[in-house]
Amino acid sequence: MTPRKIEPSAIVPLSQYAAQRAERRKRMAELKKNRRLEVGPFATFYFESYDTMLHQVHEMLFIEKGGAEQLPDELAAYNPLIPQGAELVATVMFEIDDPIRRTRVLASLGGIEDNSFIRLGGDTIRGASEDDQERTRDDGKASSVQFVRFAFTPAQIAAFRGGQGDVIVGFDHPSYGHMAVMPPAVRQALAQDFA
Repeated sequence: MTPRKIEPSAIVPLSQYAAQRAERRKRMAELKKNRRLEVGPFATFYFESYDTMLHQVHEMLFIEKGGAEQLPDELAAYNPLIPQGAELVATVMFEIDDPIRRTRVLASLGGIEDNSFIRLGGDTIRGASEDDQERTRDDGKASSVQFVRFAFTPAQIAAFRGGQGDVIVGFDHPSYGHMAVMPPAVRQALAQDFA
């Protein structure tokens, strides 16, 4: 069974990670290609897992070089994004290259963290945003990065794994009403996140 929490013992020493980094990043890129889904013109769902979060912790330690003192903060930040067996967890990024357009679009997306869903047959699974911080500022501007959790019932997990019908991922925000059908390869990869 896939671990549901990164323990300090899973972290390789920085020198060892540096020697393996190119190969690890290559493997991670391969893994992630079936864990992402573009929804509309700007949003991409990056579905997280133990492996993606372990990689992220290693990358943060490598980049910031904070050592043992940094590790507890990284584990506190990334362990909550590991699916716990009856859910999918996504980092949703609104990726807009032009800074002026990005500011304008994000200003129209306040509250979007409460408007994501996964539709499976007749069921709609509403996304719940992480409550570690506000994702919409007081001025109504949405953050370009959102963390969303989708809690499934046992019947919904069985239907997701069963492969019948489409899985639709989307938003029902007044300024961003977009949906996408989850490709079979993504669905198959994400089915592994359930216990």
